[in-house]
Amino acid sequence: MAVTGVREESTVEYSSRRERVGWYFYDWANSAFPTTVVTVFLGPYLTAIAEAAAHCPDSGCPDDAAVHPLGFAIAPGALFPYSVSLSVFLTVFVLPVVGAIADRSPRKKELMALFAFIGAAATIGMLFLTGERYLLGAGLFLVANISYGASVVVYNSFLPQIADEQDRDKVSSFGWAWGYLGGGTLLLLNVAAVLMKDSLGMSTGEVARYSIVSAGIWWAGFTTIPLLTLRNRPVADEHLGVDVRGNVLTDGFRQLWGTLKGLRALPLTLFFLVAYLIYNDGIQTVISLASVYGTEELQLPDDVLVPTILMVQFLAFAGALLLGRLAKAIGAWKTVLVSLVLWTVVIVVAYFMPAKQAVLFVILGGGIGLVLGGSQALSRSLFSQLIPKGKEGEYFGLYEISDKGTSWLGPLAFGLALDLTDSYRVAIIALVVFFVAGFVLLLFVPMRRAIEQAGNTPPAKL
Repeated sequence: MAVTGVREESTVEYSSRRERVGWYFYDWANSAFPTTVVTVFLGPYLTAIAEAAAHCPDSGCPDDAAVHPLGFAIAPGALFPYSVSLSVFLTVFVLPVVGAIADRSPRKKELMALFAFIGAAATIGMLFLTGERYLLGAGLFLVANISYGASVVVYNSFLPQIADEQDRDKVSSFGWAWGYLGGGTLLLLNVAAVLMKDSLGMSTGEVARYSIVSAGIWWAGFTTIPLLTLRNRPVADEHLGVDVRGNVLTDGFRQLWGTLKGLRALPLTLFFLVAYLIYNDGIQTVISLASVYGTEELQLPDDVLVPTILMVQFLAFAGALLLGRLAKAIGAWKTVLVSLVLWTVVIVVAYFMPAKQAVLFVILGGGIGLVLGGSQALSRSLFSQLIPKGKEGEYFGLYEISDKGTSWLGPLAFGLALDLTDSYRVAIIALVVFFVAGFVLLLFVPMRRAIEQAGNTPPAKL
């Protein structure tokens, strides 16, 4: 009865439509960073800065051209990928600790704001990324990307506190949908600026730099909405089993270690994480390498690829809502399984797609958009059911690691297949194994028993 009482208090007293809308707006705010900065503009722009530092001619860099961050000689084109890899490596250590600290802090909302504003400030700081300042760009990106991940961990940990088990799929789906709509809206404005660069009197590089800065302003500006609407909850010390009056930082490390050991008592939660790690790695690889496949194998120009990326953003908004409604009818677990079947179909279609067929590529992008948002949103809501009360931040810290910290598996499989066969088609079809293996593993997770094992009440439909 005590557990039921806690649940009713958190969903009735603390959850309101106003608070949920505010929560959605943080997805709207932060999605500008991965969409505009990471996916589209920063990679080419930072590479151009590094090439300037290496004194490459306009015709392209020679094989021995290099920049020297921290004394290591690397090719200018490798600077951005190495920066991404380093930030991913660091998040493996940072995010779970951030989650543990969030669980111990009575000011979770302010903690989310701290990381959000640090990340946004680092992004805005790229206004000064000019000339040969490649180290400035790499450093600011590290700060921004790690802060982004940390803020999302705290943000996700609000989900079990603002929605009960019956509403969580819908709330999570709305959040993802708003995120794709927000990220797509800013990207649309920035792409329009690129197309109008001559009338604006700016070069492509200048437009790219200001577009990156606009993402930081967008991120910081819209973060104020959840700060006005979200409410902090008391620390659930009865669930943590620790003295919450201790030092938040040091006890956060101690609590994290206890959680890692405690996962042995929740093997089904761990099993779900492994399944998610595998199929989400496939999803992330498709997102990151679809444009490469379109350019190198399908021989499609940028004026086809960029509008398709935009379309995917807006269709992901609709897809998250659509799969959210399907989850209401048949349950989130079954809906995610359906989405993995659809992902497999997308990969097979991409394998057989003929080159230079722009219309078919746009249709394929539409398929990706429709399953993208829903599969990620419902995975988040499913995982939130598998978290013991009071440990939302810690577990979502582990969840974000499986999202970002292990996203090297898919690219590695893609790269090995390409290296061994010299075929992008073989490389793309190799990703099927992630969706098939993830489907099989998820199929064998007894979700109702897993939710009960975590001390929660399963929703009516799974």
